[in-house]
Amino acid sequence: MISQRAKNIKPSPTLAVDSKAKEMKAKGLDVVNFGVGEPDFDTPPHIKEAAIKAIKDGFTKYTPVGGIDELKEAIIEKFERDNKVKYSKENIIVSCGAKHSLYNIAQALFNPGDEVIIPSPYWVSYPDQVILNDAVPVFVETYEEDNFTLRPEILKQKITPKTKAIILNSPSNPTGFIYDKKTLQEIAEIAIKNDIYIISDEIYEKLIYEDNQHISIASLDEEIKNKTIVVNGVSKSYAMTGWRIGYAAGPVEIIKAMTKIQSQSTSNPTSIAQKAAVAALRGPQDCVEQMRAEFEKRRNYLVEQLNKIKGFSCKMPQGAFYAFPNIKAIVGKKVGAHLLNTSMEVSIYLLEKAQVALVPGSAFGAEEYLRISYATSLDNLKKGIERIRKALEEIA
Repeated sequence: MISQRAKNIKPSPTLAVDSKAKEMKAKGLDVVNFGVGEPDFDTPPHIKEAAIKAIKDGFTKYTPVGGIDELKEAIIEKFERDNKVKYSKENIIVSCGAKHSLYNIAQALFNPGDEVIIPSPYWVSYPDQVILNDAVPVFVETYEEDNFTLRPEILKQKITPKTKAIILNSPSNPTGFIYDKKTLQEIAEIAIKNDIYIISDEIYEKLIYEDNQHISIASLDEEIKNKTIVVNGVSKSYAMTGWRIGYAAGPVEIIKAMTKIQSQSTSNPTSIAQKAAVAALRGPQDCVEQMRAEFEKRRNYLVEQLNKIKGFSCKMPQGAFYAFPNIKAIVGKKVGAHLLNTSMEVSIYLLEKAQVALVPGSAFGAEEYLRISYATSLDNLKKGIERIRKALEEIA
C-alpha cells in the first residue's frame, strides 16, 4: 500500500531523541534541550510590524508562484551587498523555507541513477531528499583535522560519469565549520572540469565568529556561478524559523523548472511572510549582530566547558550555532550498567540520566560525535553541561 519511495526514507534519529525528550517533559521532568536547531530569540519587532501591516493592508491573497518582485529585488540586493554576486529576478525563486528550496532543486535536477556527492558529516535531510528523487547519495568522509571540509583529492576519486551535483553547506550543520577560499576554488575547478552542479546551502552565513569569513562559491567567478544554485533564507539569521521563507539563486533554466514544480506542489510562499522577509533583508541589521554576538558568547563558554568533561574533545566552531564534540573516548565504554557502544546510546543515556537532550552523531553520518546546539540561554548551557559532567563521572 505504501510507496517504495516512502519506505526508502529512514526515520530520523533526531526525532527519536526529541520524541523521548517530549515524553519526559510531559511527565514533569526538567529536560534541558540541546537538540533544537532554531534561534531562541524572538523575531525582531520591525519584521513583525511589516507582517501586521501586510494583514491590515489586505495583502492576504495568492502571489506569483516564485515570490513577489519586491522580495526578489531585496534578495538580489542582499546577494550584491553581502556576497558580491549579481543576479536578476529570473535567477531567483522564493520557497516555503530553505528546505523547500533544496527539495525543489532535487526535483528539478536529479534523474534516476544520478549520483549526488554529500560530504559527511551532513545535515540529516540531504541524503533523504536525494533518495526521494530517485538519485543516489555518495558520501565523502571529511576529517576533524581539516575542519570537516572536503579534501579535493578525495572528492576527485568519488566522481563518476553519473555524478550530477555536489552539496556544500558552509557554515555547516552539524559541525559549525566554514569552507575557506582556497578549498572552494579547488572544488570549483573540479566541478567545472567534470560539468557538475554545486548546491550551496548558506543558511547560516550571518552567524560567523571572530575573524572568520563566509565566502559563497558562486562569488568566485562567472563560470562557477553558472554551475551553482545558492540556497539561503531568513530562518536562522532573523529568528524567523516559523515564517517559512527560503530562497534560491541559480541558472535561469533551473529556477524556471523549480518554479514550475513549486506551482504544482505548494504554489506561492505565504504572502504575509514574504512582506516580513522584505523587512528583514532591507531593514536594520543590528538585530542580527546582537544575536550573533550572543551566540558567540555562548559558543565560547560551551566549548571551553565541553573540553573539561571526561571523554569529550571539541574544536571551536567558526559559525552556525552548533558544537560537534568528539566522543571517541566514550564510545564503547560503560557507565555503571550502561553500555555506550554508539552515539545514539550515549545520547539516550544522557537524556535518561542527566535529562539533557542532544543529537547523536550517527544522525549526521558521524558515529563518534554528538551535536550540541547553543541556541539556548547561557543558564541552560550551564545547567546542561553540569548534568553531563556528573553523568559521565563514573565512566569505566
